[in-house]
Amino acid sequence: MVRTRCTLLIAALLLAGCGETARLPFEAGVGYKPELPPPNKTLFPTVNVAAATGWTDTQGPVAAQPGFKVSALARNLDHPRWVYTLPNGDVLVAESNKPPKPEGVRDGGNGIMARVRDQAQAVLMKRAGAEVPSANRITLLRDADGDGVAEVRTVFLQGLTSPFGITLVGHELFIANADALVKVPYADGQTTASAAPVKVTDLPAGINHHWTKNVVANADGSKLYVSVGSNSNIGENGLPAEEGRAAIWEVDTKTGEKRLFAGGLRNPTAMALEPETQALWTVVNERDEIGSDLVPDYLTSVKQGAFYGWPWSYWGGNVDERVQPQQPDLVAKAIAPDFALGTHVAPLGVAFSDRRMPPEFANGAFVGEHGSWNRRPKSGYKVVFVPFIGGRPSGAPKDFLTGFLDGDEKAQGRPVGVALDKSGALLVADDVGNAVWRVSKGK
Repeated sequence: MVRTRCTLLIAALLLAGCGETARLPFEAGVGYKPELPPPNKTLFPTVNVAAATGWTDTQGPVAAQPGFKVSALARNLDHPRWVYTLPNGDVLVAESNKPPKPEGVRDGGNGIMARVRDQAQAVLMKRAGAEVPSANRITLLRDADGDGVAEVRTVFLQGLTSPFGITLVGHELFIANADALVKVPYADGQTTASAAPVKVTDLPAGINHHWTKNVVANADGSKLYVSVGSNSNIGENGLPAEEGRAAIWEVDTKTGEKRLFAGGLRNPTAMALEPETQALWTVVNERDEIGSDLVPDYLTSVKQGAFYGWPWSYWGGNVDERVQPQQPDLVAKAIAPDFALGTHVAPLGVAFSDRRMPPEFANGAFVGEHGSWNRRPKSGYKVVFVPFIGGRPSGAPKDFLTGFLDGDEKAQGRPVGVALDKSGALLVADDVGNAVWRVSKGK
């Protein structure tokens, strides 16, 4: 009887979520001062996820800008989520997915509605191509002849726990697992790890509503920044479940000691240092279920000690009345992000460009937008370029890699991590298309 009721409620949720639609043009939620209309909270959230289909062996995304071409550095990977270029030009790919939840743990708490939400989320994630088991490995790709296709592919490291972020400091490779930051020794040119991973520090785990953890080093390699997403949409699992989460941590590279660097960041999935200022920047997935026009996901510099509002407010002091009890003292401290990317685009990757790109794309940030599930019409499902001047965003995002949705709005692929390769071409991890794409200069 309970299962039947859950099934009926799931069907009702999915159907009811088809009605609400955006009232503002997408561009209204982009830029330094996005338009923030009143929340449009419906009984059931808007559900408009693109069904995953994948590519054929000859298909792929398309360069949205003239003068660029797209090739597959590698196909037939297993849910690739992150790419990292080593100094010799080899590329590491984290093939990963969410870890299993602890026994009896649910994302949304207990009760029939919690079960409905969990089961509905599972249906949506399966439809989106996100319910595959995690390969838990890092694969090395090598394009020795420079033709844009990797002819060497080896398992660099396996047996990890939902790895995501990767960074090299000296001769140590740091990997952000879902539950810990670990490291292995690295020597230039090696194709497999020579030792088992050593734990640097534990990271908040448990429910892992947002499981991806990322890591980037500061300019001199003395500190690591590790991003940890929230355990919920808006704290519905209780604040104890959010201890140490929705935050970026600073970790001492040598000792593993850590301190909170910034908080109130719902899901800071990717980070990078802006080349001109060496400031830390991140992309953040904002909250869901208050309409197609709220809340814009964003790109922001991260200030030490800053608080960015989650879960009590968004875009500075805009209070989320769903969160109880309210915390007006924390809302008063909340600072607004730097630049809105648009509502529900789901930015999961960011990489700054350099002069190896043509002048129009030499100064700015590439952002991998995984794509919306909570917006009608859909948004994201592409890679965009945000131009910078003087270390700050200077204009609207430009489409750079598109074509991930087919004519029926089904997802042939979904972009995640982005990085420049040794030649300056852009690499894009595609977790639905199971490929790493390379966007380079040329016809």
